[in-house]
Amino acid sequence: MDGCALRATHRREQGGLPMSDSEMEPAKKPWWKRWFVRAPLCLVILYGLLCVPADEPPLASPASSEPFLWSQDELWEHLTELSRGSTCASAETSLVRLEEYVRNEIPANASPVDDSLTTAEELFFQAAAAAASCPSAHAERLSAVQSSLREQTKRLSQTWDLADRISRERLYRLLYGTRMALEEVLLQLPIEEAGELSLQHGADIPSSADFVEREGIRIHSGDIALSRGNAPISALIARGNDFPGNFSHVALVHVEGRTLSTVEAHIEQGLVFAGEETYFRDEKLRMLLLRVRPEVASGRAAGAAADWARTHAMRGHVPYDFEMAFDDPAELFCSEVAAAAYLQESVPLWQLRTTTSAPHVARWLGALGVRHFETYGPSDLEYDPQVAVVAEWRNLGALFDDHVDDAVIDAMLTSAEHGAEVQYARARLGFARLLKGYSSLMLALGREATIPEGMNATVALRVAWFRDEFARIKRAVLSASDAYVEEQGHRPPYWELVRMANDAAGEGA
Repeated sequence: MDGCALRATHRREQGGLPMSDSEMEPAKKPWWKRWFVRAPLCLVILYGLLCVPADEPPLASPASSEPFLWSQDELWEHLTELSRGSTCASAETSLVRLEEYVRNEIPANASPVDDSLTTAEELFFQAAAAAASCPSAHAERLSAVQSSLREQTKRLSQTWDLADRISRERLYRLLYGTRMALEEVLLQLPIEEAGELSLQHGADIPSSADFVEREGIRIHSGDIALSRGNAPISALIARGNDFPGNFSHVALVHVEGRTLSTVEAHIEQGLVFAGEETYFRDEKLRMLLLRVRPEVASGRAAGAAADWARTHAMRGHVPYDFEMAFDDPAELFCSEVAAAAYLQESVPLWQLRTTTSAPHVARWLGALGVRHFETYGPSDLEYDPQVAVVAEWRNLGALFDDHVDDAVIDAMLTSAEHGAEVQYARARLGFARLLKGYSSLMLALGREATIPEGMNATVALRVAWFRDEFARIKRAVLSASDAYVEEQGHRPPYWELVRMANDAAGEGA
């Protein structure tokens, strides 16, 4: 610009003459600079929109049942004192009395209200409390009695009215109750002796279906394996119902020639047919092998059920059913796989369904995706008289962890009863939704997803909170347990673990 132009511009600026539009308009910034300034604001707004909670479907009503309650704190205290005052000689006396009673005093047609079953339960608890003071000498025999009493109870239950609450409670007390009493003894064993009792033999039930042999146990096609994993959600599945149990997963066994495989529904993959090594890749804290009795389903029918499940798994993708709708075959959860397979052979399993009637438990399960509170649960198949227990395996090195996990869940559900809610970090919801979109893309490409199919971003965050809270309480329980062992000289019984867990849960409230 020359000198004349500069002077003219100066005069216009001083009010002499108006400036032209072109002279008044400031120079525009390049597009990339404008984008650099505005993009962060747009991203913040977009992320804020992604963090807006979505409306959730209403929960179904809890089941019209009621939770089982032991309500026997005085008994547990008495058993604790009995254990402290017992000797190997007094434990031997209690065990001999129990063995003789189970062998000779339970009538072949005992009803669920028969006094002999009440006495058998009482004698078993007393013998277990005494044996805990001298476990090396008595654990194996107590295990054998528990197996015998379990099979007697299951055979008796074939004539019981399972719709009657008394029948169900009797089954639960004698099967679940005696298992837990036995395990209190097993937990007192020295580590070097524990491995010998990892396998507990059950009933010798014949089958003509193909089989393989593992540790002296014949495993037939059509057998059903219940198991318990080591994840917090596994503990919740086992405990979050009216009759808290020990198992969280179901797999249907398939045997062809000498090859053992399983058909099962996984949260991450949906329905899968996989080999033995895949099944055991996930840690199993315990396993229970069940076999449908031959008078209910022949070996041919059991094998056909397993074949149907394998074919169904290989035909195409079947998603996992988080809602636990046992009457919708489009999606399958683990128990539903075995139930659907045997239904093809006109065998309706799960005569005792799993119910969740406590509103606070239903509220927590609902927050994690469950929508049906009367369904098929892994633990409750054990009580079906149509199936027999063939064998039970325990990872005795991890058995204490199993009991701690149960105690933590029981304490968390107690806090739910007092008003605690399943939480999630709302500020992370946007990120979780982006991750869900990425997971959906991975699933479409046939790859593993971070957030499973059928689980939304909000539920994924709640699961993450649940795991963190579970881990916090568990750390506190393990620390308190170490102090208990140092003071008392033995591991704390289950009711002490629950007390420790309740204390820790309360501290985080």
